Amino acid sequence: NKKAYHDYEVLETYEAGLVLTGPEVKAIKLGQVNLTSGYVTIDKNEEVWLNNIYVSPYPPAALAQRDYNPKRSRKLLLKKSEISRLVGKTQIKGYTFIPLKIYTKNSLIKIEVGLARGKKKWDKKEEIKKREIEKNIREAMKSRI
Repeated sequence: NKKAYHDYEVLETYEAGLVLTGPEVKAIKLGQVNLTSGYVTIDKNEEVWLNNIYVSPYPPAALAQRDYNPKRSRKLLLKKSEISRLVGKTQIKGYTFIPLKIYTKNSLIKIEVGLARGKKKWDKKEEIKKREIEKNIREAMKSRI
């Protein structure tokens, strides 16, 4: 989710497990997932939910997925201590909890989620200027050698 690093300043990251159905696991392992508009919420029962990510239907399991909703909410599996720490931090104005990347670890699907603060338009422009300056310096150093 490259857009997350462009639109947000990531302060902390956490690794979480996902509660998925069988066809969803196969679709994610094939890379048929889109995290760009996803976000994470914590409900009253201190359960963490991943919302608005798109997991494509797995074609060989079409019969099992007749009533499948690709953007359904999926439960995240975090430790109680991590959840209690996050509850307070997400209440602060301007902070949000977003998915950063999804991967497999020991044949389990894991997701990296981050506590982030939204960037303003001028922050983004400033970051692009810094990258351009660093690139020009590197090119100048290469031409000297």
